[in-house]
Amino acid sequence: MQIEKTLHTLCELPAVSGFEEQAAQAVAALLRSLCDTVEVDHNGNVLGYKGCGRKHAKTVLLDAHLDQIGFVVTEVLDGGFLRFAPVGGVDPRMLLATEVTILADEPLYGVVSCMPPHLLKAGEQDKAVPVDQMLIDTGLENAKEKIRIGTPIVFAQKPVGLLGGQICSKCLDDRAGVAAILLALEKLKKHKKRRCNIAVLISAQEEVTGLGAQTGAFAVQPEYAIAVDVTHGKTPDGPSDGVFELGSGPAIGVGPNLHRGLTKQLIKTAKANDIDYSLEVMEGNTGTNAWTMQIVAHGIATALLSIPEKYMHTPVEVVKTSDVEDVAELMYRFLCDFDGEVEA
Repeated sequence: MQIEKTLHTLCELPAVSGFEEQAAQAVAALLRSLCDTVEVDHNGNVLGYKGCGRKHAKTVLLDAHLDQIGFVVTEVLDGGFLRFAPVGGVDPRMLLATEVTILADEPLYGVVSCMPPHLLKAGEQDKAVPVDQMLIDTGLENAKEKIRIGTPIVFAQKPVGLLGGQICSKCLDDRAGVAAILLALEKLKKHKKRRCNIAVLISAQEEVTGLGAQTGAFAVQPEYAIAVDVTHGKTPDGPSDGVFELGSGPAIGVGPNLHRGLTKQLIKTAKANDIDYSLEVMEGNTGTNAWTMQIVAHGIATALLSIPEKYMHTPVEVVKTSDVEDVAELMYRFLCDFDGEVEA
């Protein structure tokens, strides 16, 4: 698998929370050569399964979320202008002059309109415009015929390769996690003597409700789960604590939400295979599907692997491909050796 090509493919798929169906079918197609069975459920989750053939073998669920932040049309105005509302955690400060794609029956281009600085009144330059006061300009005189209320909208930016093995794109949160799981599964194709079953959940609606992780994990009811998501990458203008250098490998979550035995096993695997990693202390809600999955059904022993990412929840998220590969390698090595038992 060429990880750059896979990331480009995944980041081109539109999947605003609650509108994942098209992307789910595309990801299901990618999974079919890697799993014994694959299905897309009625919530937009992609569920895969890869058995080991051993009786009473334990199951490890690998989860990454498919959905992305975006918008939804709330009103179509004369002159091709749209009012819209955010879906997920969107920062209004970075929206003005942003290019977007309106996912109508035929995808349409638009820009978030902005007031030129020459026309701003005194004091307005330092104020963020509320989203409910913004407009998207499509330039379409017949916009009311082409665009319906409730139509989803995504950022229009295309994936771009950067120097230093980095990639910049919308929705690397969490297509980078999806890519890591795909790569781990590809590596596992050559390993025939596993002692655990593997379930895959590419989940819907993580950015708004956690519905996908909850219903998907309930459908599988595994003994163990590993959530793969992103964490904050270090930048010169950002904080020094709770952030991670791009290129430093997976950030392994440590905290009350995360099973100590499973976490220890992942750390042990990283050390044994010379995989660089960091520890991310998470004293409460991790803000990921790990928080949701741990309390499903009878309870699931859950761990969290995170990929450092700069500029989270913007159109220009940045990850380093080596970190995606290291997360995949850690999962692969763990699953090769895992016998279904961890220390308490």
